[in-house]
Amino acid sequence: MTAKTLFDKIWDAHVVKKVEGGPNVLYIDRHFIHEVTSPVAFLGLKNRGLKVYRPDQTTATPDHNVPTINQHLSIKDELSRNQVDMLKKNCDENGIVYHGLGTEGHGVVHIIGPEMGLTQPGMTIVCGDSHTSTHGAFGAIAFGIGTSEVEMVLASQCIMQPKPKKMRITVNGTLDKGVTAKDIALYIISKISTSGGTGHFIEYAGSAITSLSMEGRMTLCNLSIESGARGGMIAPDETTFNYVKGRQFAPKGEEWDKAMEKWAELKSDEDAVFDTDYTFDAADIEPMITYGTNPGMGIGVSQTIPTSEGLSGTDKTTYQKSLQYMGYNEGDAMKGKPVDFVFLGSCTNGRIEDFREFAAFVKGKKKADNVTAWLVPGSKAVQNQIEAEGLVPILEEAGFELRQPGCSACLAMNDDKIPTGKYSVSTSNRNFEGRQGPGARTLLASPLTAAAAAVSGVIADPREMM
Repeated sequence: MTAKTLFDKIWDAHVVKKVEGGPNVLYIDRHFIHEVTSPVAFLGLKNRGLKVYRPDQTTATPDHNVPTINQHLSIKDELSRNQVDMLKKNCDENGIVYHGLGTEGHGVVHIIGPEMGLTQPGMTIVCGDSHTSTHGAFGAIAFGIGTSEVEMVLASQCIMQPKPKKMRITVNGTLDKGVTAKDIALYIISKISTSGGTGHFIEYAGSAITSLSMEGRMTLCNLSIESGARGGMIAPDETTFNYVKGRQFAPKGEEWDKAMEKWAELKSDEDAVFDTDYTFDAADIEPMITYGTNPGMGIGVSQTIPTSEGLSGTDKTTYQKSLQYMGYNEGDAMKGKPVDFVFLGSCTNGRIEDFREFAAFVKGKKKADNVTAWLVPGSKAVQNQIEAEGLVPILEEAGFELRQPGCSACLAMNDDKIPTGKYSVSTSNRNFEGRQGPGARTLLASPLTAAAAAVSGVIADPREMM
């Protein structure tokens, strides 16, 4: 029997039909939808006289366009309000569970799925959002799709996809204090580039990966897409099973025992062959910070911005243009550079562990006067837990306030926009020009590095302040 990777095992089990010389027709177990990429898909269904084929396998929540203060009031921006209203209307008409603003199930789409136990090992999961790769942390095949594909899944519970190549990224060793899953991700992207994963699905392996919590694994898989990969995944283990067990939609009783038998088989065979293999040493990773306008332009916080030596033609021009946009120079040290905004949140770092880390770091310290900080939980459940664990008084004592759940300043589709020219240390996933607002300058970092910037008012090494 041919040895298979974890990816092969799940993919092959979900192929409904192989198109000769073309893509596979792939069955989808769970479909998540939000207000931005679903309205046109529902309109397409309506125009064809179709209903949603399996509404119980679709879950909806508004997240991209929602405000993060005064969510009890009507959304001020007309386009945003219309999109959110339309999502609710489409869900009501098609019998889809909808988690609206202020409800206990509301939050960023990639955060509520795992919280509710809807995300499980061995599944195929899609959503009209590139960071669907987050769910791969559970040993699932999860990837983002376009609006026409959202319509295809709503209509048939299937999608047509070419099978990607397989990549394994192994990180062995022990992480230094102050180094998190976010730093592993930014380090990997800085090494393989934002196109290094193109055409591949990544499986993360090695002792540094298996030592991560479920929330750390979600952060790592979330950023797979930033290396150009279709998605990322980690083989499920005890950490995974302990996280899923007892959640609202997790299997119960005998069903749990049956699921455990199946899930225990979900790992790559020892002699399985990957198309591409990388190995890194955890000891080489320090807290990371980006200095340019793509997630691959990252360095250790103690390092200096690389020079363009060795680059030529458009590569060199693009590099210099990026630094010009950021207002930085080749060879600059990152430590000590001024900061205007700090954003803690997004589907990358909006979970309870991220807030625990941030709160533990700022406890007994004070927010720098020059910094505006937006602390945005990834879901209502995270917000409730922050309050229940007594983190709010710690944050308030240090000069921070908590906002309400949503995508917030990750992508400037709501009221939380970074002003032109201002520097934002952000725990989100993208730092393209204008990503956080027209002319905004984004530096991607972990919650700890963001906390260090928030209290010092400049880029700082969290290890020196812990």
